[in-house]
Amino acid sequence: MDYKNAGVDIEAGYRSVELMKEHVKKTMREEVLGGLGGFSGAFSLAKIKEMDEPVLLSGTDGCGTKVKLAMILDKHDTIGIDAVAMCVNDIACAGGEPLFFLDYIACGKNEPEKIAEIVKGVADGCLQSGAALIGGETAEHPGLMAEDEYDLAGFAVGVCDKKDMITGENLKPGDVLIGMASSGIHSNGFSLVRKVFSMKREALDTYYDSLGCTLGEALLAPTRIYVKALKSIKDAGVTVKACSHITGGGFYENVPRMLKEGTRAVIKKDSYPIPPIFNMLSVDGDVEEHMMYNTFNMGLGMVLAVDEADVDRAMEAIRAAGEAPYVVGSIAEGEKGVDLC
Repeated sequence: MDYKNAGVDIEAGYRSVELMKEHVKKTMREEVLGGLGGFSGAFSLAKIKEMDEPVLLSGTDGCGTKVKLAMILDKHDTIGIDAVAMCVNDIACAGGEPLFFLDYIACGKNEPEKIAEIVKGVADGCLQSGAALIGGETAEHPGLMAEDEYDLAGFAVGVCDKKDMITGENLKPGDVLIGMASSGIHSNGFSLVRKVFSMKREALDTYYDSLGCTLGEALLAPTRIYVKALKSIKDAGVTVKACSHITGGGFYENVPRMLKEGTRAVIKKDSYPIPPIFNMLSVDGDVEEHMMYNTFNMGLGMVLAVDEADVDRAMEAIRAAGEAPYVVGSIAEGEKGVDLC
């Protein structure tokens, strides 16, 4: 008896590392010390000393049951973008710059080519956010997971000068809400999605004119990463007063998190285009409107508040970063919460 007969292939692990090295290398920043394969990832904090009062920000998350879609469709090169996005967007909406990311892949059986594809997506997400992929872990779990199954999660660390943190403390009635378009469902609500739509390969490969792609392609579209857009706003000299990453819990849970007491967000539902996948979900699943807005991003991945005088500059900066912005509402006096009208 040996470890391989017990279900863990050490040689496959070595091959996975070799295959992923080319992807990891693309994400390196000058602050990264050492290379892939050490017991820990090292990152120099020398530049942070230039800040008045540096604050470290962190985020950890996974892709939820969206990974089930990747497994059914046998497409593994974008799910890593989702894992990165879920972490770095949280850091960015607090005003931080993501510095580095680590991934964790648990699998029933280590298939090196598949693992390398997953890590390619992680590296792509890191490139989009400017974070270095400085380490990770691939854990083989025979007997705990089926051989063809895996799960993916990650952890990111960022930094921000305390004076530049986005806290909502200066929010006031009359401030304008700007939403940045999502790519679709992103990485939340997939347990409901999988109840509404058939998860058979034939159904997922069906093309829909309304979607402009197959159902599977629409569902698997990777989460948008808004790090560069928020940096572009800052570089344009605009202060983001408050910001919310629209993830699990949709509008009703996430928008209030950016508000201070005595302020209320008013969002106009017809102020931006809602991707057709959401209408399909609502109709096919008979999901009522409140539940849709309480579960999904409904086409807005990030909502931020700026002073009315800064709206045009903020919109221009967002477009310059390649994102689509919409004026979606405003801040009013009232009990902390959100009104959708």
